[in-house]
Amino acid sequence: MRKLSFTRARTALAPAIAALAVLAGGCAVNPVTGESQLSLIGENEERQLGQENYTPTIQSQGGRFYLDPELTVYVQEVGNKMAQVSDRPDLPYEFAVLNSSVPNAWALPGGKIAINRGLLVKLDDEAQLASVLGHEIVHAAARHSVQRMQQGMLLSAGMAGLGLALGDNEWGGLIMGGAAIGSQLALAQYSQSHELESDRFGIEYMVEAGYDPQAAVELQELFLELSEGRSSGFLDGLFATHPPSQKRVEENHRLARELGTGGIRNRDRYQRMIAEAKRLQPAYDLHDEGLKLAGEKNYQAALAKVNQAVKMAPREAAFHATRARLHEAMNNPEKAEADFNRAVELYPEMFSYRLYRGLYRLDKGNLQGAQADLEASAQVVPTTIAYLRLGDIAAHQGDRNKAAAYYNEVAKTEGKLAEEARRKLSNLQR
Repeated sequence: MRKLSFTRARTALAPAIAALAVLAGGCAVNPVTGESQLSLIGENEERQLGQENYTPTIQSQGGRFYLDPELTVYVQEVGNKMAQVSDRPDLPYEFAVLNSSVPNAWALPGGKIAINRGLLVKLDDEAQLASVLGHEIVHAAARHSVQRMQQGMLLSAGMAGLGLALGDNEWGGLIMGGAAIGSQLALAQYSQSHELESDRFGIEYMVEAGYDPQAAVELQELFLELSEGRSSGFLDGLFATHPPSQKRVEENHRLARELGTGGIRNRDRYQRMIAEAKRLQPAYDLHDEGLKLAGEKNYQAALAKVNQAVKMAPREAAFHATRARLHEAMNNPEKAEADFNRAVELYPEMFSYRLYRGLYRLDKGNLQGAQADLEASAQVVPTTIAYLRLGDIAAHQGDRNKAAAYYNEVAKTEGKLAEEARRKLSNLQR
């Protein structure tokens, strides 16, 4: 039997933990600030952490916004322009647009950066986009994520568990588990000093790239206003990881005044590039309303909302995946199967669509199809539910060793699925 991989996230843990053990007490010069700092994780490990966790983190937060590839090209263009003037232009920078209405942006070690569709539609011009990306580039260039790991906020040698588990509310989606290092780094709150540092050097990068630094001031003013109870989406997204403050507004204003106003804004171009995302936003709003109704078990009303969303954006795989799950809940198997198939057809790389179709196929007795989907899903983002059900399939096929291997991995985690895995593992050993 092929030896089970613990996940890309766990693979990334090995060098980091080794670095913690071997390099304890090391120090280096911060490539952005020039100051001496603790350095327990080397540059090669830093880049490996980012590379190995980038795709799983993207997928665990909505996947790529593939309906408008030109928008991603545009964001990459602006991001690369900012990266070229950074203190670490040699990092293997990547910029992704995520298919999430939650306004957020994040950076993983090694220059792996993402910005959500939900934040892009809130911005006014290219200079504000450059401000967001510049801020994240500083987080990567100054190794802020790595520093958080070193401080023990996220990493310990005792961490175990698969990357994701199903939440208590099945319509709430998937929640991160212990070993999902990339998503923990993306979603953890930065310190005030790191935020001010990223604001400061991000503004300097903006000026060097030719952008108007006043955009950074406007951005922080917008964030502060929205954080004062006017937008829960921002509170759940950007502000959970990048808390705004009046101090940040004042510091940005002071620095922008010192550097001088004027420079590129490119509002017209930005508005043209964001037009499709804005046009589609009402469809995503309907879908989000449908998810809320589904969580309340009001499936008929939820289906009506999602049907409207599908009519507005028929090529959005997320809408078909949600509608498939609604049809499954309403005992419409043929419609459920058709929508599951359509979701996978539209976005075959997305782990969650393969996962939910695999679970559906297993429930209908299609073991071969279920196994293929669950394995494909786990290769991208391992989940406790996928491993547990793959163990069930192996046990049904009489492969006790393979079943035990799957159950053993799930048994190392916590929660109801772990308890189920331990029971089944015990039964196998009788």
